[in-house]
Amino acid sequence: MLPKILLADDNLQNVELLDAYLAARDCEIETAGDGNETLEKVRSFAPDLILLDIMMPKLSGFEVCQKVKSDPATKGIMILMVTALNELGDIERAVEAGCDDYLCKPINKIELLKRVDNMLKLRNITGELERLKRYIDEMER
Repeated sequence: MLPKILLADDNLQNVELLDAYLAARDCEIETAGDGNETLEKVRSFAPDLILLDIMMPKLSGFEVCQKVKSDPATKGIMILMVTALNELGDIERAVEAGCDDYLCKPINKIELLKRVDNMLKLRNITGELERLKRYIDEMER
């Protein structure tokens, strides 16, 4: 099964750039243009990874991240904040909201692809670990 990546950014040029950078990767990509749409796509698309802008209409990336990470059904989704905000306070807020990694714009293609690859590997390993835990729990009953 192909990994699923959700690109959440209200700037169409940023979405197109990220999509072009990820074109060489074997994955399914969906997009969202605001915070509410991002949460809708989390439910309908079930991404493995979200590339999430912070400054979005309706709900900020901080709010989206916090909602995704506080829901037991979606907390395992990896979130890479991709933003022009690069002050220490912004990074701290992103971490407090639960993001897994943080990348500042302008985006370096090689850095982005490496982080995406690493986050998808981590997501797979975490998923395997959860399946093994459930299997062991069932065996012990």
